[in-house]
Amino acid sequence: MLGLFRGVVLVAATVTVGLMAGLFYAYASSVMIGLGRASDRTFVEAMQRINMAILNGWFFVCFLGALVLTILAAVLHLSEDRRSVLPWILAAVVLYGAQLVITAAVNVPLNNMLDAAGDPRHITDLAAVREQFEATWVRWNLIRAVTCTAAFVCLTWALVLYGRLATPGGP
Repeated sequence: MLGLFRGVVLVAATVTVGLMAGLFYAYASSVMIGLGRASDRTFVEAMQRINMAILNGWFFVCFLGALVLTILAAVLHLSEDRRSVLPWILAAVVLYGAQLVITAAVNVPLNNMLDAAGDPRHITDLAAVREQFEATWVRWNLIRAVTCTAAFVCLTWALVLYGRLATPGGP
């Protein structure tokens, strides 16, 4: 039963980290490129609305659940016979943790600054507000996409190793 639980947790960690990598990738590869072509007012208003809309249960289940599940997967693989899987899971914890630090230290403060600018209809210098936000947010979001994707790759490889351990005659 522990083996099944261990496997389910590792799969859930992989899926949630993958979903977060996909979210950041979607922003990097389409959302921010599209908004980059918009007027200052459209950019500011759209980002303010997105920043409010993303604060929902579905997002938080993946955003925080990915870390919890990945740490739990690491704990469940501490036993001697599971050590080949553990380094990959720990690497994923570190990489996903880096994304959390970036989010908390860079992207959330920028989102808060954008929100504090107020209603775009009343902002006197939309270009300045956008200038303070866009380039830095986009750059660090790309770094989040890369770190999350790397964490996803680590967990995917951990799943491969886990499968080999579960296969009769496997390592």
